[in-house]
Amino acid sequence: MSNPVTQNTRADTSSRGAMIVTPHWLASEAGAKVLRRGGNAIEALVAAGAALSVTYPHFCGLGGDGVWLVADETGKAQTFLGIGQAAGIIPDGDIPLRGARSTLTSACLVDSWEKVLAHSVAQWAGSESLPSLLDDAIALADDGFEVSRSHAFWYEFRCSELGGWPGFTNLFQAKGIQRQLALSKTLEAIARHGIREFYEGALARRIAIGLAEAGSPLSAADLAATRTDIATPLRQTYRDTTLLAPPPPTQGITTLGIMGVLDHLPMTDFPPDNAGFYHRLVEAVKQAFLDRHAIADPRFATDVSQELLDPLRLAAKAAAIDPGRALAWPQPYRHGDTALLAAVDSKGRCASLLQSLYFDWGSGVVVGDTGILWQNRGAAFSTDPASPNVASPGKRPFYTLNPGLALKNGRPHLVYGTQGADGQPQTLSLLLSLLIDHGLDPAAALSRPRFLLGRTFSDSRDSLKIEENAGSEIVTALAAMGHEISTIDSFSPLGGQAGVIRIGQDGMIDGAHDPRSDGGAISL
Repeated sequence: MSNPVTQNTRADTSSRGAMIVTPHWLASEAGAKVLRRGGNAIEALVAAGAALSVTYPHFCGLGGDGVWLVADETGKAQTFLGIGQAAGIIPDGDIPLRGARSTLTSACLVDSWEKVLAHSVAQWAGSESLPSLLDDAIALADDGFEVSRSHAFWYEFRCSELGGWPGFTNLFQAKGIQRQLALSKTLEAIARHGIREFYEGALARRIAIGLAEAGSPLSAADLAATRTDIATPLRQTYRDTTLLAPPPPTQGITTLGIMGVLDHLPMTDFPPDNAGFYHRLVEAVKQAFLDRHAIADPRFATDVSQELLDPLRLAAKAAAIDPGRALAWPQPYRHGDTALLAAVDSKGRCASLLQSLYFDWGSGVVVGDTGILWQNRGAAFSTDPASPNVASPGKRPFYTLNPGLALKNGRPHLVYGTQGADGQPQTLSLLLSLLIDHGLDPAAALSRPRFLLGRTFSDSRDSLKIEENAGSEIVTALAAMGHEISTIDSFSPLGGQAGVIRIGQDGMIDGAHDPRSDGGAISL
């Protein structure tokens, strides 16, 4: 057994070769190894994502999902929606936020590896084997690693609940060296027998038994039916860029809607340290969030993408924004925690991936002897029969994950994404305006004060949360406009954990991970 390592990497970096950004430096290093030996961006993120499933268990894991957005050097793009579907039998009654009944959806992250690696082979001449890509994750689970700041924060935050989560306290700890021996064996089984081992093999049978023993609605048939959907990304013009996002049931359409509204506003007239800058961002967020109730699985409900991104609709929303007064805001809140991984390889191909368990620590249910912590994405369904997001067998819930890419002159220019549920489109709109309207570099943009509209895990008010380093002048000015303000700590965990890679027209790559995370940006 090797000794666990505990050093960190740089927050920002630049190169003319390749780059990877994740919220944990060990995951970044796992992906960087692949890039160093000539692997492509997709292969690097499979390796990094598997490692992150070990080192960031509070935000993502094999019992969760993954949404991918990839593009080659010419800008040809594809989305892979690794989103688990609802069980074949939906229990009566409410869907709880935690526990076995919240494990209503299957886990699709592992299946997404199969689909993106097939794309890698067919389109990008990928040659990495699955076992080689899982090596680091297996070693980290077996040898151990130092508990991250984020892991420790969310463990402590949930300490009063953990005792009621089956198998949880036997597996996870608040500090020190974390090992996951059962998960190591699970990863070894996948490496040895292939992706479908997770869904149809001996491992799948153990997963099904563990879920049944915990009281989950999921069955072996539900696991076997799990499949990643391949779809065309949505597009929205913003200034001189084309923004790409995954389609419904994700909220990618919400991020694009915010930017479509902002495209009609003079954001360059308001510097980032001005209340007018934040006011217009927040009001654009409100306008786009008013439509989120219509987003649902297009296989079961109307696809509203074209309607919500209609240029006339977006222009009308921009015109509805009062430049000096805030729109009143009581809207439903969606929880969620996620992890962003992004990579650009030496040929200019790029990939953005968000993987998640939904809430921090997911359902809290550790599945049998597999070491897998299962997601609680079933809690994202509505129990209102009239809602387009009502639970149905085989349906995918409304989904907060929305990784992003921006093209400039038809080629990849920005690769980005963030953790944060409702905060994802808010943080992304802030970052995109800072990067595109104000020309900040990724590290500077990621260090700017964040805002978060609506409820959080620790504050049930529908207020506008803003990091205190925004300054008292901005806070006072926003309050005078009618915003109900709550300040949160500078670089607060509630501000999300984002990452950005920027590809210049000259081929220069610079990128950074969020100072709110434990991440690493590694260039080669």
